[in-house]
Amino acid sequence: MLPSAHAVDREFRVIAALSKQGFPVAKAYALCTDDARDRLRLLHHVDGRGPGVLGSHAAEPDAGSTARRSSPARSRRWRKLHTYDPEAIGLGDFGKPGNYFARQVDRWTKQYRASETQHIPEFEKLAEWLPKTVPQQERVSIVHGDYRLDNMIFHATEPRVQAVLDWELSTLGDPMADFTYLLMQWTMPGLADADLKALNIPSMEEAAQIYCNVTGSAVPDLNWYFSYNLFRLAGITQGIAGRIRDGTAANAKAIESAKRTVPLSQASWEYAQKAGAK
Repeated sequence: MLPSAHAVDREFRVIAALSKQGFPVAKAYALCTDDARDRLRLLHHVDGRGPGVLGSHAAEPDAGSTARRSSPARSRRWRKLHTYDPEAIGLGDFGKPGNYFARQVDRWTKQYRASETQHIPEFEKLAEWLPKTVPQQERVSIVHGDYRLDNMIFHATEPRVQAVLDWELSTLGDPMADFTYLLMQWTMPGLADADLKALNIPSMEEAAQIYCNVTGSAVPDLNWYFSYNLFRLAGITQGIAGRIRDGTAANAKAIESAKRTVPLSQASWEYAQKAGAK
């Protein structure tokens, strides 16, 4: 495992804290830390269904139904997550001080280096440019780190999120990270080619304005944030490539994911150029 990868103890802590606030997560029952290398946590089984709205499923008839049900609920839950006072709910020390994006760029660069299997020129340019152009952080909140429809379980028949999953990347940081990562779904296969109006989903610009109206912030230049998000994904997929090399990749789709490192790096550099990188 890479350092800090799959930190189930941190995931257990944030789930337990949010559950007490009524945020939709699976109830946390127990954490076993007897073996430092193989920590286990026991969570409640949540009945429901996945979204079926991203990737190749976006055009399926059922996807529109799910999207219409999930979008309003997701919007409310998302805003609520970013309004909790971390100190008040026992998570005041859940993240490190300083600029969140600066820390993340440094982290994923190191994760990439620890798993590096090939030289990618675009990644090298990004590793130099991103740290020099990090936006100023305006607020600190709980950050999920991978906030998307795929990581949610919905009620079988009602427009309600039953549980938000996969908190292993969560920390304290800049809520713009979750905000811009969610917006990126509008640029990817699935939503990018979907009839958003027919699905009752706002455009990316409308979604951005809705969130910023509620939080009292201005819609930023998204190019830097999109570049960062793709850079981070490249670091994640490179970690998968490293596990394949080392013989520790258990997921059957690991090879497919690892192949995305180069195109992700290239797409990240394209956004960086739109943001002024040369």
